[in-house]
Amino acid sequence: MIKHRGFPGRLPGTDFQFTVRRPNPKGATPIIRRERYRDRRAPDRRADLWFLAALWQQFGAEPFERGNLDAGRLSWLFGREVLPYDDPFDPEDYEARLIIDEEAARRAFPDAFEDGGTW
Repeated sequence: MIKHRGFPGRLPGTDFQFTVRRPNPKGATPIIRRERYRDRRAPDRRADLWFLAALWQQFGAEPFERGNLDAGRLSWLFGREVLPYDDPFDPEDYEARLIIDEEAARRAFPDAFEDGGTW
């Protein structure tokens, strides 16, 4: 499992996790598409914004390995702003590659792309 050096481990001041410390011996937690309903709490929406901003800052428009990125946090963006890059895509593989759909991400989280960010 690749560890993304320099990637934030969590949202500052919260328990919203962005990375995992070590691989799960039973296998990677699968990445699934989670529905984001309009009535989600503000802290949850802020965690999505920060996570996407960190992904964009770290990887930009280039494909990236899932590695130590948290499956739960990825699942909130998966299928919309973050898409599978490989075909076939294995949602339970630490080496699975993903890519940011820049157009969708900019529509959903415009603040994530501002220089310095308002997030």
